[in-house]
Amino acid sequence: MERPITSFRITTLWIPLVIATMACVLYLATELYVFSGRLALPLDDSWIHLQFARQLALGEGLAFNPGQWISGSTAPLWTALLTLGFVLPGGPIWWAKAFGIGFFLATILATGRLAEELGLGTNLCRFAATMTAASHWLVWSALSGMEIMLFSSASLWGIVLHLRERRDPARVPASFAVFAAAALARPEGCLLLVLALADRLVRFDSRKSPEPSSALNWRQPPGLLTAAVAAAIVLLPTWAFYWTVGGSILPTTFAVKSGSLADVIPSGRYLSAVLDVFFHSQPVMMLLAGAGVLRLIERLGGQRDRGLLPAAWPLGMALVYSLLASPTGPTVVGNFGRYYFPIIPLVVVLGALGLEEAGRRLGSYHAAHPLRWALRSLLTVVLIAPQVWGLIQGPPRYLQTLANVEDSDVAAAHWLAERLPPEAVLAVQDIGALKYHLPNRVVDLTGIVNPDILPVLKGIDANLPTYWEDRLAIYLQHEQPDYLVVFPRSYPQLTRGDAGFQAVKTFEIPHNVTMAGNELAIFSTPWTRYPLRDH
Repeated sequence: MERPITSFRITTLWIPLVIATMACVLYLATELYVFSGRLALPLDDSWIHLQFARQLALGEGLAFNPGQWISGSTAPLWTALLTLGFVLPGGPIWWAKAFGIGFFLATILATGRLAEELGLGTNLCRFAATMTAASHWLVWSALSGMEIMLFSSASLWGIVLHLRERRDPARVPASFAVFAAAALARPEGCLLLVLALADRLVRFDSRKSPEPSSALNWRQPPGLLTAAVAAAIVLLPTWAFYWTVGGSILPTTFAVKSGSLADVIPSGRYLSAVLDVFFHSQPVMMLLAGAGVLRLIERLGGQRDRGLLPAAWPLGMALVYSLLASPTGPTVVGNFGRYYFPIIPLVVVLGALGLEEAGRRLGSYHAAHPLRWALRSLLTVVLIAPQVWGLIQGPPRYLQTLANVEDSDVAAAHWLAERLPPEAVLAVQDIGALKYHLPNRVVDLTGIVNPDILPVLKGIDANLPTYWEDRLAIYLQHEQPDYLVVFPRSYPQLTRGDAGFQAVKTFEIPHNVTMAGNELAIFSTPWTRYPLRDH
């Protein structure tokens, strides 16, 4: 028998909302204290978003170097939102963090609402929201200046709407417009949109029938065409721009980070890395999530059928990216696994769903039974202890990521700002902070801003040398930058001294956990036209 949907109010989740707010305030307070009242960012990618937003606010459009449109923003919706920080008081970094906190709180509300839509009781809804609020990496995400929490909240609220519409087909199908907005926050949202469509079309019939095929029905829910039009209205303008500028509806970053679909067998190494992300952030709930998936499957065709999208989304994303993963290169899950941080609330909800039966059995004990109290207390400690410990360890980790960026890219930008003529061209490995703090044109050695370098890096042209640094040297000779700013570990041949690149300044990165190497260096090139000024 289907459990009735309870009356959901924000006050139901006041505890997790307070936990999340206090955690963000604590992290910010330690940041302001350590950096003498100044805000910082934990990734160079955060500065990339701000640079795109600043150019947009200046009327340059989606450009990184002035006058050069590029489809390099993975999150055009986040970019557009960040432009407000350049016109509102307080400064863009403050607003980037404020927006992140706001979407973090919206994610917590969506987590509780999703648990409720799956028929969980008030206590489990509150528990799921609390586990999400107490996730260190989500607090880090909220303050990172990245689009993580925007994508998380948009995708979760889209799934909530999807479940409502699947339960009641007469509802206005607004979920597809929300999924489309999520796709403008992260390109992975396109996959979520496809999975939602499949989940809406495929229905299971619980009626007994001798015909096996009758258990599975394909049908077009009412309003699906309207939903598709709404999604197209949201997506097509950006897709048209990206196609015109870059020849693909996906941002250039996708081509930089992903390999090619060369194998139909998912990469076990990649899937292992994804599981590692979840086990580090939600160890207990990850173990319980499998039971939650089985509960969703068990409900198919019954009164409590809510489809499979809450399970298909995290599984589908991991599988698709594993097919694109390089068999020998690094496993691309983003710094610290951030590409999968928006999935953490779903892992929590699936884990809570897996706990449902255990909670029901535990609740069958008489209220005064001492074993019931002892088991509930033990279960609560086992579930919450890892999250509490993670929050305690969180501020030092957060500060370390801030310090790594400040000691490398930001420090190099400030050092060059006092010495580098604005006409000089920089070839850089990390484009964000250096371009944000300097007026100089940058040549992006990874290909986000300069996608023409990708065939060189990937060895598509058979006429070029076999070794990738030899090919890169030919590309640099064509571009002739004045200075090279890279992590020497990433370019061992170019930076060893006999290739004409001479180190002029090195920045050590103590206790590095974020950057591509333990030191960042500035090199003069054989084509340097603008000597550095004396400080």
